[in-house]
Amino acid sequence: MMNCVIIDDEPLAREGIASYVREIDFLNLVQTCQNPVELIKLLDEHRIDLLFLDIQMPKMNGIDFLKIVQNPPIVIITTAFPSYALESFQLNVLDYLLKPITFDRFFKAANKAKEYFQLITKPAYADHQKADPNADYFFIKCENKYEKIQFNDILYIQGMQNYVTIYTRKGKYVTLLYLKNLEQNLDSKSFIRVHKSYIVSIDKIEAIDGNEIVIQSHRIPISRNYREQIIQQVVKTKLWIK
Repeated sequence: MMNCVIIDDEPLAREGIASYVREIDFLNLVQTCQNPVELIKLLDEHRIDLLFLDIQMPKMNGIDFLKIVQNPPIVIITTAFPSYALESFQLNVLDYLLKPITFDRFFKAANKAKEYFQLITKPAYADHQKADPNADYFFIKCENKYEKIQFNDILYIQGMQNYVTIYTRKGKYVTLLYLKNLEQNLDSKSFIRVHKSYIVSIDKIEAIDGNEIVIQSHRIPISRNYREQIIQQVVKTKLWIK
């Protein structure tokens, strides 16, 4: 069960979203607020997992709230203004719903929040579970399908906030997963972190060109913090010199 709060200055909008929340069995409505100022006190008194947050409100708008609050709950924006979408996603909101909001669209966003919530609240031991060292594949969930990924097919992996994109010889796959969690289940002899947002398959590296790794037609950036480790592990052990 996820505890949620609705923040909107319009009574009809609050009631409309509240009616949707009551239809979803994994959501528990803790309270509704007219503005984020009311919410700040509430966050100190209750465990809040999910916010349905409007943007244009008196006293403080939703964007300003996201800029000042430390470690906010999962946020789904509910607004009539599409122009704030880019800035909102830069502030790590999970979804952006434009009013008038249909129940189908709301339900899809709520399910997305549920999956993310389950990911970030799974038992601590799960973060340290290792994949079977003898396995040559694993499964990930992509939308409504479970995709089989062969370790040997992976070219590189890109982390994007709470998602990763796995680039393989067969195509790319996007799944709800932290890059750090995925890295813990990869063989460190076969895969190497080259940037805060990238992990590459060592044997797929075709060249290191300046601050980029070349894999087929892809060019992956190398972070300054990882460069020396990459040279030591990838190049110097295989370098032929006169």
